[in-house]
Amino acid sequence: MEEQKDVIIIGAGLAGLTAAYELKKAGRSVQVLEARDRVGGRTMEGKLLDRSFDLGGQWVGPTQTRIMGMIKELDLTTFPQHSEGYQLVEMHGKLSKYKGVIPKLPILALLSADRAIKKINRLAQSLASEPWKDKRAEALDTITAEHWIQGVPTKIAREMIRIAIRAIFSGESSEISFLYFLNYIQGAGSFELLADVEGAAQQDRVLGGAFQIARRMADRVGDENISLSSPVRSIEQNESEVLVRTDGGEYRGKYCIVALSPNLTTSIHFSPAPLERLSLARRMPMGSVTKAIVAYDTPFWRRSDMAGMAISDAGPFGPVFDACLPDDSRGYLVGFLEGEEGRRYAMATEQERKQAIVQTLVRFFGPQAANPIGYVEKNWTMDEWSAGCYTGLMIPGTMLHYGKYLREPAGRIHWAGTETAERWMGYFDGAVESGQRTRDEIQSRFQ
Repeated sequence: MEEQKDVIIIGAGLAGLTAAYELKKAGRSVQVLEARDRVGGRTMEGKLLDRSFDLGGQWVGPTQTRIMGMIKELDLTTFPQHSEGYQLVEMHGKLSKYKGVIPKLPILALLSADRAIKKINRLAQSLASEPWKDKRAEALDTITAEHWIQGVPTKIAREMIRIAIRAIFSGESSEISFLYFLNYIQGAGSFELLADVEGAAQQDRVLGGAFQIARRMADRVGDENISLSSPVRSIEQNESEVLVRTDGGEYRGKYCIVALSPNLTTSIHFSPAPLERLSLARRMPMGSVTKAIVAYDTPFWRRSDMAGMAISDAGPFGPVFDACLPDDSRGYLVGFLEGEEGRRYAMATEQERKQAIVQTLVRFFGPQAANPIGYVEKNWTMDEWSAGCYTGLMIPGTMLHYGKYLREPAGRIHWAGTETAERWMGYFDGAVESGQRTRDEIQSRFQ
C-alpha cells in the first residue's frame, strides 16, 4: 500500500495531465494512473518516413485560449495549416474546385445551407448555459440532428451539413441528439468556427507535433508521479479517502479525478456506484474514425494551385487536408475514415484501408496520387483505451436527463475530460479547461 496522496488522477491525456500539472504547481501531491504505456491519450505520435506526425488530435485555433496559453507555457510554437489554393468538393459524382469559403454549388443549395447554418447558430447561441434547464430542452433532446436537417429545403444543402457534422463529430447526424449538437456549437462559438480553417478550429498546427504537449506536461509532473500500463479496475471511497486499485497496486488519495471519456468509466467498478454518472456514460458512445497520412515525393497538388483540401458526399476518405511540414520538401496528405465509413473499415485490414484511401485521393487529385511513398494510420475505433474518437457523443434523451451529472462530483470523485468542458468540448482546449476546473474544485475542498 502506497502513502496517501492528495489527489489520484486517472488518465494521462491532456485533461488528466493538466489537472496534475496545475495541482502540483499549487503544492498538492498527485499520482497519475494511465492504462496505456504512454502519455497523451487521444494525442499520439506516428512515424512516417523519417518524420513524426500527429496520429491523434493535431489542430488548434485562435479562440482556443486555454490550449494556446498552455502551448506557450510549455515553450512550443505553432504554424498555419496550409489552405492556399483551390479546395475540392465532390457532390453527386461531380467534382468542383473553388477558392475562399463558398463552394461552387447551385445557388439555391448555397442559400439554403447558409440560412440553415445561421438558424443553427441562433439556436445554439440562445441556449441556456445549462442546456438541460432550457425551456426547449425536451423538444430539442428528443430529436436527432438528422431529424432537424430533414427540414432544410434542398438536397445538396442537407448533404453539406451532414458532411460537416461527420467531420466534426466522426459520427452521423442520425446518431446525435440535436440538443447536444447545439450545445457543442455553443461551446465553440459558431458552426463555422468548428468547420473552417482560417480563424477557426483548424487554423494552426503545433511545430513538431501536438503529441508533445502531453509529454512536456508529463515531464513537469515528474515520472515518479505517473504510473503507466496501470489500468484502473476499481475505485472505493469513504468519508476520508479514496482507494484506487490497478493490476499493479493500490493507491490512496484524499480525492480522485477521473479524466476519461465518460464511456470508458463503465469498465471501472465503483463503490459506492455513482449511478447517475454511469447512466450518463452508457449513453455516450465514442465517434468512429481512422486517421491516415499519405506521403508523396512532392506536394504535387500545390503545383496546380490546389490547397490539398477536399470533402465528398461519396467517401470513404475525407475530409482531406495538406499535411506538409515547413522544413520538408516532400508532400503529405492527411484525412479520415469517419462515422459510418469509420465503422465499415474498422474491421478491414490496413492494406484494404490504404487501398480505399489512395483510390479516393486519385479521384480528388488525379493519377499522381496513385503512387505514395509512405503511409501511416491509426484506427481509433479499435483502440482498447479510447474505444473511438474524437469524443463521446450524446444520443437523444441523454443531456435532458443526465447532462447535469457531467461535471457534478460524486463524493470525493471529480470528473475531467474534454467531454465535460463548457467551451470547446471535444478539443484540446476543452481538455485543458476540464483539468483546470477540477484543480479549482479540489483546491476549494482543501480550504
